[in-house]
Amino acid sequence: MYTFSGKLKTLSIVLMIIGALGIGYSFMSAPKTTQDVEKILEAEHAAHHHGAVAHDDHHHDQVSHAEHQEHVEHVLHQLSNKPWSALYVACLFFFLTSVGVLAFYAIQHASQAGWSPVVFRVMEGITAYMLPGAIILFVILLLSASHFNHIFVWMDADVVANDKVIQGKSSFLNIPFFLIRAAVFMAGWLLYRFVSRKYSLKQDNEPENAVLIHKKLLKASAAFLVFFIVTESIAAWDWIMSVDPHWYSTLFGWYVFASFFVSGITVITLVTIYLKSKGLLEYVNKSHLHDLAKFMFAISIFWTYLWFSQFMLIWYSNIPEEVTYFIQRIEDYTLPFFGMMAINLIFPLVILMSADFKRVNWIVVFVGIAILCGHYMDFFVMIMPATVGDQWSIGLPELSSIAFFLGLFIFVVFSALAKYPLLAKNNPLIEESKHFHY
Repeated sequence: MYTFSGKLKTLSIVLMIIGALGIGYSFMSAPKTTQDVEKILEAEHAAHHHGAVAHDDHHHDQVSHAEHQEHVEHVLHQLSNKPWSALYVACLFFFLTSVGVLAFYAIQHASQAGWSPVVFRVMEGITAYMLPGAIILFVILLLSASHFNHIFVWMDADVVANDKVIQGKSSFLNIPFFLIRAAVFMAGWLLYRFVSRKYSLKQDNEPENAVLIHKKLLKASAAFLVFFIVTESIAAWDWIMSVDPHWYSTLFGWYVFASFFVSGITVITLVTIYLKSKGLLEYVNKSHLHDLAKFMFAISIFWTYLWFSQFMLIWYSNIPEEVTYFIQRIEDYTLPFFGMMAINLIFPLVILMSADFKRVNWIVVFVGIAILCGHYMDFFVMIMPATVGDQWSIGLPELSSIAFFLGLFIFVVFSALAKYPLLAKNNPLIEESKHFHY
């Protein structure tokens, strides 16, 4: 049995407290009026244009008062969106990472994989985060629908009234249908998580029914995967793509899936290595860890293929309403846009291609942390340009949100791992998994 160590518990609580305080301060310090924005813009103006006063004064005279006011109001929207967007990116990243773990778990059951049953409890522990993660995400979506923020511009009736493109999508992009879809998707995913966990624990206590339970798990997992493939794509359109309601990509559902799927597999690997270092998971050997690292490598390459396919086709077709999505990111988000591309491709490609490196734990941990940082940046670049434009930074709102959700993630996951034995007994494939070597 695993015991949630006092140090790790304290760390998770400290992260949550620091994160919550930082998030609270970010909301309090965000500009509330156009006068606040005027002061910020004047300070930026003074810092950036010191010594070029004459030219700037002449330029300022040319800008009409109406245009200036419009710009100030636009910046006010962006800056008031910043703490909301930072919270939303971190919330979505951690929730979908745990969903990625659930998808991987379902694939293991549906394919009757023989190598993985010794790490089933690790996966079940990580997916425990889905419940609090889903609740927080749904609350943020509800607050967005109640106009507490401007993350989704299509929720603003004034915007829709003047926008024929969004009007054309309003049968799909409307608040009641949006919230109903979110509730159905989250409920379906959580239902499978609940049922599979219940059957898994039942299998421990009922060896005589082990094969029957195994077959039920197989059917439930196969049904879930069919439901998941459809709902995950629509969730990606709803929660991420609709922040840019003019833009669309037919590859987007797969692209988002690849991003959080590799994050999920990486978290499974990191938690497994951590528990193994504590002398637990006695049946997990180098071959299991090698296989997990292989999946990290393979899905990273799959993500890169989808990133390149989406980017290349849109860039070279050069259709204005499509290509503006990437132009904005390349011009205003140059470092995170190309940086996350480099991290998510180069680290796994160069390091995890080697079979020997896949068996060295500290190397896998190092690459794993890089992959998680890279895919957080991926979510950041997907959402921030539409919500805060060129007013972005990695500052207190972003770091506080990451700290809060990381603390919550650690607390929930390791509390769940401590509740039940870490070996799923009586699974018909458990002996094969225990003696897995190549």
